[in-house]
Amino acid sequence: QVQLVEAGGGSVQAGGSLRLSCVVSGYIYDSKWVAWFRQGAGEEREGVAAIVRDGDTTYADSVKGRFTISRDTAKNTLYLQMNTLKPEDTAMYYCACSRWTAVAPPLRLRTTTYDYWGQGTEVTVSS
Repeated sequence: QVQLVEAGGGSVQAGGSLRLSCVVSGYIYDSKWVAWFRQGAGEEREGVAAIVRDGDTTYADSVKGRFTISRDTAKNTLYLQMNTLKPEDTAMYYCACSRWTAVAPPLRLRTTTYDYWGQGTEVTVSS
């Protein structure tokens, strides 16, 4: 059974930082695309960042230069380092795993590319 468990969310003031983690179990994802998504209240879920084993990454324009996605395959853990947080970053953050080792760039931040999802961790950024 595949399980993804996120942690690290919380409340922070604008300009602050948080580091999210996602532990994956029951699935060998080391060569697959994995990603972080977020969903604000009343909004659609949107892709934030994605990564594959060779280090190839994709970021949403809204987080480029502020967020960094990384993975530790030995620990089966995915990370999202979030710096210079803004109130508009407030959302529930989800990690996701796909079945694909190769994904065209336009598809890397689409929800339909990913098959397994965590339950989410909440991030609140106050001004």
